[in-house]
Amino acid sequence: MISYKAIAVALAAVTLPALVLTGCSANPGMSGTAHNGTNHENKAEQKFSGADIMFAQMMIPHHRQAVEMGTLAETRASSPAVATLAAQIKEEQAPEITQMKTWLKEANAPLEMGNEMVMKGLLTDAELKRLAAASGQEFDRLFLEGMIGHHLGAIEMAKVVLDSSNSAVRNLAEAIISSQAEQVTFMKALLTSP
Repeated sequence: MISYKAIAVALAAVTLPALVLTGCSANPGMSGTAHNGTNHENKAEQKFSGADIMFAQMMIPHHRQAVEMGTLAETRASSPAVATLAAQIKEEQAPEITQMKTWLKEANAPLEMGNEMVMKGLLTDAELKRLAAASGQEFDRLFLEGMIGHHLGAIEMAKVVLDSSNSAVRNLAEAIISSQAEQVTFMKALLTSP
């Protein structure tokens, strides 16, 4: 009979190093520019569309909550796999927040949209408080369940700008989708392990 625990351990050994590599190499440059084959800046690539700006304005608070959840895991997680994954999420998403803030500054756009937009996957205040009050295996379960939904929401938002004319936006969207889809698979395996 196949042991789910063995599967989770095997996934941790294979997936987490891949996630680390993805996190280290996936982040595009901060400037929002791209270079063509002749190494000349393509001025059209520096522009941010309305969809690009909305993506950044929505993804910044979305990422911020993931970083907050990762910080909670530092003192509350009982599973080494959950703690390692939470640290990886923080390591990936904190620089992406900085990157998107830079884009908004370059576009002379506010950091916030100015109205309440529903961002899929965000934990409610009550869910976040419940997570903060938990520890051990209960924390691990709530973290994994919450972060799976969180990641699926981020993936959905990132898909909206996959056709952006700005290569930096496109590259970040692709990196978010790739990395977070892998992490979702890993988290589901952790949840089903005994």
